[in-house]
Amino acid sequence: MRGGLIRRMDPFLLQPPAMTATASPVLLLAASPSLHSRSGALLGAAAEKLHHHGLGTRALRLRELPAASLLHADVDDPAIRGALAAVAEARVVVLATPIYKAAYSGLLKVFLDLLPQDGLVGKTVWTLATGGSLAHLLALDYGLLPVLSALGARSHIDGVYASDAQIVKDAAGEYRVGDDIARRLLAGASQVLDRVPAPERAAPLAPLARPALVL
Repeated sequence: MRGGLIRRMDPFLLQPPAMTATASPVLLLAASPSLHSRSGALLGAAAEKLHHHGLGTRALRLRELPAASLLHADVDDPAIRGALAAVAEARVVVLATPIYKAAYSGLLKVFLDLLPQDGLVGKTVWTLATGGSLAHLLALDYGLLPVLSALGARSHIDGVYASDAQIVKDAAGEYRVGDDIARRLLAGASQVLDRVPAPERAAPLAPLARPALVL
């Protein structure tokens, strides 16, 4: 697949070494057009919580899909075909998107339009979002969740929305989630664990000193 589009994230953030990408029940879908973003940091923090529960994950960064193929719905493109296959193979899909003008990213909209009508049937979805203020808090419930339900998703993990003030840069210039958001992510990861059969889990890893949070 072009450029290793669907790949493991940093090994200290994701799955235990014994697990392979194809064994990962959780797909992390990054929908920000930016390389470094608050929504990416939020998704990275969620991945860290899942990882410590022993859940393997794969990462799909929509910004790395070929733009022309994505916009023209070219499902014969190997990268697009691989991305759709990754969604089909996942048991849980974790979506992270920035909120612009009370709506999820156009990049996510274009990708979701490529999924078949039953593309999320039988899957659990966990929605994560970031926005400039709490005024966009309901964008997940009233904007994104109806679309995911129309694609067949019936099992939803409690969504997490974070404002800019809740994800700030540290001294090294990396985005870090606040304690309240971290607690909500931990609760969400526990809900994901309840929906993944035991054979698909690995032994939880010991806590890490300083996980990276940027996808």
